[in-house]
Amino acid sequence: MNKNFLTLIAAALIFTAGCQSKSQPTDKTTTDTTENLVSENTANAAKVDVSKVKVADAKTILARKQVPILCYHQVRNWKATDGQMGKDYTVEIQNFKDQMKMLADSGYHTILPDQLYAYLNEGAKLPSKPIMLTFDDTVLDQYTVVNPTLKKHGFKAAYFIMTVSIGKQGKFVNYMSKEQIKSLADEGNTIGSHTYDHKNFKKYEGKDWEEQLDKPTKKLEEITGKKIEYFAYPFGLWNAAGIPELKKRGFKMAFSLADKRDEKDPLFTVRRIIASGFWSPKTLHNSIVKSF
Repeated sequence: MNKNFLTLIAAALIFTAGCQSKSQPTDKTTTDTTENLVSENTANAAKVDVSKVKVADAKTILARKQVPILCYHQVRNWKATDGQMGKDYTVEIQNFKDQMKMLADSGYHTILPDQLYAYLNEGAKLPSKPIMLTFDDTVLDQYTVVNPTLKKHGFKAAYFIMTVSIGKQGKFVNYMSKEQIKSLADEGNTIGSHTYDHKNFKKYEGKDWEEQLDKPTKKLEEITGKKIEYFAYPFGLWNAAGIPELKKRGFKMAFSLADKRDEKDPLFTVRRIIASGFWSPKTLHNSIVKSF
């Protein structure tokens, strides 16, 4: 993969739409509370045997209350070269830490795709104030900044990997290695597919299904040693004609960035919202409540 191509990919990801605080516990009571919260959050990321879940009809799924799902991309401090959209898709480090602290302090508990799948189909019980955190595009700071921050709160997340960039260093952004992706999976996070090189799902034809779905899935399964069953659409864009191709390949759910879910295939049009880099923790909380 040449450097010019990687540069174009990085620029496209920034340009195209639709894809704890520093304070520390000072007494034993606060420390115990923090440890209990982390323990509870970790316990709530329980494993679910999705092979035993019976798929419900679309009407049943649509009738269930939606779980808030946040979509993040880069988590780093803004650069002078970042434009308006670049900043919208980039959450600064301290702001991200403050956002996660806000979620923990507000009583939110992270869930993973398996739990959401069981809930939407069979009404499986979820923890109080469930929320899902998702991270797209394989960006390195998701491992170096995001993962340690989530660990402090006992949070888990879903990482949607674009396989063309694994282990690459680009002009604008660096990406996670195979070893780092495996580490995330081994720690109990979910690894999902985000295609080979972020090509628009609505334009797939011919060999695209093999290049953008089959090969990336195989590679991620080889890296993680686990079955890849969840997919995130590049740019959040999807079309009904492509959903049968996802089903045929064993995907159980797919995540978009749309305002509405498809009435026929809600499991393959699960809504997320972009966590904007311009949002404070308070604004993020208000957006979660308003959007879901």
